[in-house]
Amino acid sequence: MEFVHRPVLYREVMEGLDLKPDGIYVDGTVGGGGHSSGIAQQLGEEGRLYCFDQDEEALAAAAERLKPFGEKVSLIRSNFENAVNILKERGVDAVDGILLDLGVSSYQLDNADRGFSYRYDSPLDMRMDREGGRSARDIVNEESEEELKRILKEYGEERFAAGIARNIVKHRASAPIETTGELSEIIKEAVPARMRADKHPAKRSFQALRIACNRELEVLGSSIGPMVGLLKEGGRLCIISFHSLEDRIVKEAFRSMEKPCICPPDFPQCVCGRRSLGRCVNRKAITAAEDELEENERSHSAKLRIFEKESEL
Repeated sequence: MEFVHRPVLYREVMEGLDLKPDGIYVDGTVGGGGHSSGIAQQLGEEGRLYCFDQDEEALAAAAERLKPFGEKVSLIRSNFENAVNILKERGVDAVDGILLDLGVSSYQLDNADRGFSYRYDSPLDMRMDREGGRSARDIVNEESEEELKRILKEYGEERFAAGIARNIVKHRASAPIETTGELSEIIKEAVPARMRADKHPAKRSFQALRIACNRELEVLGSSIGPMVGLLKEGGRLCIISFHSLEDRIVKEAFRSMEKPCICPPDFPQCVCGRRSLGRCVNRKAITAAEDELEENERSHSAKLRIFEKESEL
């Protein structure tokens, strides 16, 4: 699979990581290797880059793209939730920067047989790691109507979640729902015609199912703390999110690490003993510039937040 777009917020990520030639960096979601290629280009002989991805096809594409950088780059097949432990097993106890580019990549969306997109009629899969876990097909055909409603409402912020869940259960009673095309039509039936004009009626539901079968929010929430813990003093964690649920988790985690004090506001001084781990580099999320917005549709919803670990006094 070919990667045609420059990765989202490329310039902003390169600047945000504050790259050092001899630094150690981690790309937790290497995808096609676009961001990693930019990082590796700026590394000297002593610099190292560790690239993680649970998607075998993504790693194969990244390996080809990153081949010119030789031993500076290590490719590891695993979810980024395991990155800290894997690196420590390899003797890497601290790094200068970490990047997470969340969500589904352009190549996954464009690859019809992966089942991520409602634009193609393909097997209903949506797993980033096709060797394990539950697929979207499993969820759609096995979960209760109430659980389907929860998934669609919570992960997709779908206002018609109840009707869509009801329609899914009704259709699967006759035969299992096997393809993205089938599911898309079932969702469309449950969404009022007046609401179909602005965006595809299946967009939010497909997002919700993808998040559910890949445990995306759970993994993100449990990974931010350990990743900040892996940073050297002055090291940075850069996270690109693509929807409000992800961005909320990142924003709240960063703010909590910057200002962890839980003392009542009327206390004259802090007595809880919780020390700040660092600072939010950008108060507001960084978004794409005009030239990128024109070039890459995916960049419209991208938000970058950066946390810098505090230097010891």
